[in-house]
Amino acid sequence: MDTNPLTNPLANTDGDANGHRTERRLAVPDYTRCPSQPIDHLVAFLIGFAAGFAVTFIFYKIIPVSTASGIVFGAANIFMAAVNSIKSRRAKLRIQFFDLLESTAVAMRAGNPLLRALKSARDDLLLIYSKDSDIITELDIILGKFDNAMTLSEAFSDLAERSGLDDIASFATVYATIEGKSSRADEIIRETQQIISDKMEIEVEIDTLMTAARAEVNIMLLMPLVILGIIGYAGAGFMDSIYTTPTGRIVATGGLIIYITSFILARKFSNVKL
Repeated sequence: MDTNPLTNPLANTDGDANGHRTERRLAVPDYTRCPSQPIDHLVAFLIGFAAGFAVTFIFYKIIPVSTASGIVFGAANIFMAAVNSIKSRRAKLRIQFFDLLESTAVAMRAGNPLLRALKSARDDLLLIYSKDSDIITELDIILGKFDNAMTLSEAFSDLAERSGLDDIASFATVYATIEGKSSRADEIIRETQQIISDKMEIEVEIDTLMTAARAEVNIMLLMPLVILGIIGYAGAGFMDSIYTTPTGRIVATGGLIIYITSFILARKFSNVKL
């Protein structure tokens, strides 16, 4: 592969403390892949296993069944944690893109063209984010593609497609429309930044309102387990038939199915898509 930063958009050069230029190889971020490390998957599995084992043991008090259930819940939690990790990475990229637009808008108000403003924004963002952060990597890719005769609109469109973020897609679409045809690029950037800012403020308000509702849901999901646990261990044999008779096992299975269904529905209804 070509390692010349002028012909390879995946290579970039940075200056070291002595002023020398050192090449930094870039990998195009894949926002559909989970960024979690093996240790994160292990932690997710252990959390899921513990929860699955505890819930099933409360309903059945059979260690092999509880262990098997814990393994299933642990594997499922790895998948859910991976999905949440992907969402979290995209959410961080969205905030970083907002910071990019803000810094770029400031540079353009000082009279810089967009390309020079992007380079200035990169220097500003390095004060906030590391060189390995997604936004710095994406900026290097965009600038590298421009050096290889690709338009900025195409570079932004590629970022929008890979990230799957509506805000970036909207900006890329609008900029592609006015690229080379209008001098309103600075206004477009400021307007896009303001739109993203307004959306973020609304999302924060909604999330604040939903915090109390999520807490109530968590309490309602926990209380049945606490009640069953207390009665099962301190009920003087009140629930022995649940754990020793075929009819009791059927009732326990029905209760477990209802509880799992309630858990899924409660999580779904309390997770508002913004």
